[in-house]
Amino acid sequence: MVAGQSTMVEPKPRASAAQRLEAQETLGISTLDPGHRPPTMPPGRHVTIKVRMLDDTEEVFDISQRASGKVLFDLVCTHLNLVEGDYFGLEYQHHKMMVWLDLLKPIVKQLRRPKHTVLRFVVKFFPPDHAQLLEELTRYLFALQIKHDLACGRLTCNDSSAALLVSHIIQSEIGDFEESQSRQHLLNNSYIPDQMALMDKIMEFHSKNGGQTPAESDYQLLEVARRLELYGVRLHPAKDREGSKLSLAVAHTGVLVFQGHTKISAFNWSKVRKLSFKRKRFLIKLRPDLNQSSYQDTLEFLMSSRDCCKVFWKICVEYHAFFRLFEEPKARPKPVLFTRGSSFRFSGRTQKQVIDYVKDSEFKKIPFERKHSRVQHSRSRPSPLSSPHAPKVPKESVSGAPGDRAEMDSPPHCHWKESVNAEDPSALRIKGSPSIQRNVGHSEDRPGSGAEPGPARQPHPDHLNTGVVSNSPHLSAFSVNSQGVVNGQKPVELCGHSPDVRQPSPLTSPLLNDAGSVRTDDEDEVRRKRFPTDKAYFIAKELLTTERTYLKDLEVVTVSFQDSVGKDEAMPDSLKSTIFTNFDPLYKFQSGFLREVEQRLALWEGCSNAHIKGDYQRIGDVMLKHLQGLKPLTAHLQKHSEALVELEKACRGSRRLEVLVRDFELQKVCYIPLNVFILRPLHRLMHYKQILERLCKHYPPAHVDFRDCRAALADVSEVVSQLHGSMIKMENFQKLLELMKDLIGIDNLVTPGREFLRLGCLSKLSGKGLQQRMFFLFNDVLLYTSRGMTATNQFKVHGQLPLYGMTIRESEDEWGVPHAFTLVGQRQSVVVAASSLSEMEKWMEDINMAIVLAETINGPTSDRLASSLTDNKEPSPVSDSEASLSGPSGPSSGQGPVPLSLICWHRVHSLSFSDSCRSLENQLSGNLLRKFKNSNGWQKLWVVFTNFSLFFYKTHEDDYPLASLPLLGYSVTIPTESENIHKDYVFKLHFKSHVYYFRSESEYNFERWMEVIRSATVSASHTRILSRKESHPY
Repeated sequence: MVAGQSTMVEPKPRASAAQRLEAQETLGISTLDPGHRPPTMPPGRHVTIKVRMLDDTEEVFDISQRASGKVLFDLVCTHLNLVEGDYFGLEYQHHKMMVWLDLLKPIVKQLRRPKHTVLRFVVKFFPPDHAQLLEELTRYLFALQIKHDLACGRLTCNDSSAALLVSHIIQSEIGDFEESQSRQHLLNNSYIPDQMALMDKIMEFHSKNGGQTPAESDYQLLEVARRLELYGVRLHPAKDREGSKLSLAVAHTGVLVFQGHTKISAFNWSKVRKLSFKRKRFLIKLRPDLNQSSYQDTLEFLMSSRDCCKVFWKICVEYHAFFRLFEEPKARPKPVLFTRGSSFRFSGRTQKQVIDYVKDSEFKKIPFERKHSRVQHSRSRPSPLSSPHAPKVPKESVSGAPGDRAEMDSPPHCHWKESVNAEDPSALRIKGSPSIQRNVGHSEDRPGSGAEPGPARQPHPDHLNTGVVSNSPHLSAFSVNSQGVVNGQKPVELCGHSPDVRQPSPLTSPLLNDAGSVRTDDEDEVRRKRFPTDKAYFIAKELLTTERTYLKDLEVVTVSFQDSVGKDEAMPDSLKSTIFTNFDPLYKFQSGFLREVEQRLALWEGCSNAHIKGDYQRIGDVMLKHLQGLKPLTAHLQKHSEALVELEKACRGSRRLEVLVRDFELQKVCYIPLNVFILRPLHRLMHYKQILERLCKHYPPAHVDFRDCRAALADVSEVVSQLHGSMIKMENFQKLLELMKDLIGIDNLVTPGREFLRLGCLSKLSGKGLQQRMFFLFNDVLLYTSRGMTATNQFKVHGQLPLYGMTIRESEDEWGVPHAFTLVGQRQSVVVAASSLSEMEKWMEDINMAIVLAETINGPTSDRLASSLTDNKEPSPVSDSEASLSGPSGPSSGQGPVPLSLICWHRVHSLSFSDSCRSLENQLSGNLLRKFKNSNGWQKLWVVFTNFSLFFYKTHEDDYPLASLPLLGYSVTIPTESENIHKDYVFKLHFKSHVYYFRSESEYNFERWMEVIRSATVSASHTRILSRKESHPY
């Protein structure tokens, strides 16, 4: 639409945005259903009102004279298909000053001449972090606002920042740099005052933006803009008591005072007791400050008129309510006789309510148009879109595997059963065959049904999603609620990977649907009941199922890793010898053991030689024979820890080997970190010990199998005790290596004596308010980080707090923030808040324990331990953005394992070293039947529990999982009567509104699955410190 051109927009007959913009030319995605109805219109005479949008087009809305401002505002949001409309507002000129349209008052009482007034739809509330904007459309509108503020001179900054901002704008509009095109575009368009002087610098920055899609450019634009002092600031002229000219402004943090374009003072909301105005005077009443001797209770500023005072006071009230309150303030009752003061109040949702609303709702994605952008997207290339939030918005980025191209028109019979969001950690991650066609239409939940649009804003209870907020803007261009079924036995591939595009979160993907699954009926139950019912049989069957998984894990090293990395010249011969000469004999030995266990279980079940099965209803003799044969291989087991150290050294010495190992970890077979696979033989010994302990506890002493089980238990206990020391050290070493990959800004996290204690999310109190930060606690230092916008979802270190000399105290009453506590270090103090009382207690207990340990290390040693951490102060907008221009260091061929730190970030959870040990200790695998909340059939899957996640396979023979479900934050319970689950041995997993039912074959299996899942969902009461003289789980 051409700027200035007006079109009549009728509430009912007007076309939806999808129809107006033609879905085939999708340049962006919004998530408001096109069938969403506009707000109810009051009866009465209608008037037409013009609204100028952020892209300078004008729309004309026909509304009732009696309608409130909210009716018009909702019409605008519906017209734009905008979900997060609460960040925006309508402003108009009134007596030579711009005022906001009051949503509660009738429009006719605010606009004297509605037909001749043009309202502007603009950003009203600027959040501190653009990652809190969960929709691509919202970020696009914010980017247009930044573009407008730059052009009109409202957003001022230095030349470098201005050039960088403009480079992202033109990257969004014309795409990758081409010198003549870029120069001509800058000559034809003016983005900043005095643009000609900066043209070369703009083009230099533009040349570094190669590969950025419009959505990525918007995100980078906001990343730079939010660090500027005048970001989101509207100056209101005023004078102080001495008559000096100043300007007042309001931000999410509080009231700001400027002299010219320089901020000279700020009054945080926590320091402000009351804001008021009296005629031309604007008054700020402060809370007493005990640290200052000269305390001024009230600050007074003189503005040009009473109306100016009231306008500024109103926006202060709204900013405070929007960013500080949990819910919309209730209206005060009207006095019977007299009124005192203004009745104005904030109307609308607070920021917290907006985020929760988007998290807890599901919207269908429809296209929106970027008016100024000439960039065309390739269908096969994922575009960074909307909804990085993932919350309960089940929409998945769907794209083909490398070498494949997803077609927009797939057969009608092939559609996704479930859809998930690209940043949803609770959803299940799909891996598998890339042969599935994609259908972008909306389909019903019935398998095989035709594609039909669903109702507006109706959440699908069967969708796998979560209520977490992600910070990534990236989502595939096909994220339009695509749905489909599994073709026969073939697994599903949702993980399309482009080398230069940040991939969708590895925390998402749907589990196989019912249409492609094996259903059970009464015949299956009768068949299962013919199997033995003795508890010893089910313990032996657990040995079989976990042994199958263990052998598959060994294959990852002996087969997959050897083929991908071991044959390359970059891998030193010494490392090959250390790894493969130890793993190959073990793999052959375990293969023979698995065959024996399978034969014994077949005899036990009566599948063959039924007449002699009584002699084979035991497993102790097989295990005793196996463990006695394993003793000569103990020397090989001891070298598995050496392999971990050798691999790390080799990767540091060879860049090529480091890339090869990293690329291998992105392959589908490597579903957990490679280092965990290397330590698997040590973990397996602990599993053997647990199984034998359960058998010995079950058998009476006179049982024929008791003696063999007890002897086998003694043998495995002896081997475990020999490897006890290396197990403890290697668990800590592996965790430090894993965390090194998660962090940016660390030279070397692995130093002698350093021990990992806990990681998790805390809210850090700063000048911008409470901000989510990821904390990493070690025995000598506490790191706090934020999630960086990188292809690997890494965390950027913002600061470090040495534990030597630190004190800690509760400070909820001091700051008025629930579950807050203060860390007082020798150099700085930090105020943080936990998500709950239990989280606060865990953190305080672990930090206090770490402080005590740090006191045993003298000052210089403590400094030496912390010296490997780079001093990451907040970078300037220009330097930070320039550093990120180069993008990822190399292409990625897959998603790789889900980092536990990323799951904790999304779930606002914490994890201790003790929790990690328990998760490795409680590995389990076997067949389970799965059912969604509103589905009818049960689906049979091979399920593996390890590393705080459930991994789902079609059968135990599959080489890699089809999907995964991270369990941190979930609860495991038994279904209630009201849920109508009339089956035995069923447990329920639920996280917020996401519910999954799983059904096991016996009471023993039911109890074991409940036990191991609780070990992942319930945190330990305290952290296990390696240097303490207490028993380790091994």
